[in-house]
Amino acid sequence: MTGGHCPPAVVLVVAKAPVPGRVKTRLGAVVGMEAAADLAAAALLDTLEACWTAYGAGRCHLALDGDLAEGLRSEDLLAATAAWTVHPQRGEGLAERLAAAHRDVASSAGAPVVQVGMDTPHAPAAVLRGAGEMMTHQDDAVLGPALDGGWWLLGVAGPHLVAHLPEVPMSTDATGVLTRAALERAGARVQQVDPLRDVDEEADALAAAAAAPDSRFARALAHSRGGVAR
Repeated sequence: MTGGHCPPAVVLVVAKAPVPGRVKTRLGAVVGMEAAADLAAAALLDTLEACWTAYGAGRCHLALDGDLAEGLRSEDLLAATAAWTVHPQRGEGLAERLAAAHRDVASSAGAPVVQVGMDTPHAPAAVLRGAGEMMTHQDDAVLGPALDGGWWLLGVAGPHLVAHLPEVPMSTDATGVLTRAALERAGARVQQVDPLRDVDEEADALAAAAAAPDSRFARALAHSRGGVAR
């Protein structure tokens, strides 16, 4: 960065390999662990496609926990990420892993980072791209609130802005507010994109599928509920 101004942003997806029993376990209690892992794989594929559409070749990064070859839809996922820069997740808790992923990508790319997880298969590519365009100064940050009180998107123009992120408790109804406060303590000027409902429970899955009816996720959910095959 020169004079406080930013180059074009890159995108970061933070994800787990979709292995049954390791992903979407709350949803798995309803639909079964195999079906929940398939939904996670479908959601990840939808997210990868949206990020690729928004950012294109050379600007897509994946922070991965596990091995895609060991999860469901492995061939599709390995093909979808073949041109991505893949970073292994590191750190103890989720907040620490998120901060580490932001630092790793910033070190590699030298650009602002827009990060999403694998819980919003209905996230539009235009919103993902727009979040990156909102960061024009090294102290800019962007949050996408989640309807459960957390957040679905975090953009930071520089890794200094995630210095306090490991202090934030994740997966609570105060996570969004506390994350914004942590960013501001680091000197961030925080903007927001529209809130989304991320997928934790069956009702969330139904809402996400309704928002993106042509998605892989929607087809996988219909299949898990006895509808059309994927």
